[in-house]
Amino acid sequence: MTQNGDAVKVHYTGTLSDGTVFDSSIDREPLGFTVGAGQMIPGFDKAVVGMKVGETKKVTIPADQAYGQRNEALTAVISKAELPPDLQPVLGDRLQTHTPMGTLVVTVTAVTADNITIDGNHELAGKDLTFEITLVELNQKK
Repeated sequence: MTQNGDAVKVHYTGTLSDGTVFDSSIDREPLGFTVGAGQMIPGFDKAVVGMKVGETKKVTIPADQAYGQRNEALTAVISKAELPPDLQPVLGDRLQTHTPMGTLVVTVTAVTADNITIDGNHELAGKDLTFEITLVELNQKK
């Protein structure tokens, strides 16, 4: 059974509450990580603990154990006059901005003639996520 510190490989499918699939490893190599090392969202890490190779489980992870709640302080309306002249942002663009705390990747969520609205929240922030996880490989820590 898996425990913190074990190296694992899993296949997973992540869905939103409406059933929309937002990510899956099914057509890729299994996802490898060390359980409890902070490489995964906390709820995913916790869900894998205690699993056996070949076992599949379905878990719903609340937003607080996934990508956190939305933080409206991470949204802003920016005048296009403040942007580099060669930048012509369109809805959905991902841009990098520099803040006192480091580089932040933001998404353009609205574009008008004079302004753009940016959002620095993770696209899954504020959402409960459901994962179907299958443990494919387990290398227990020594």
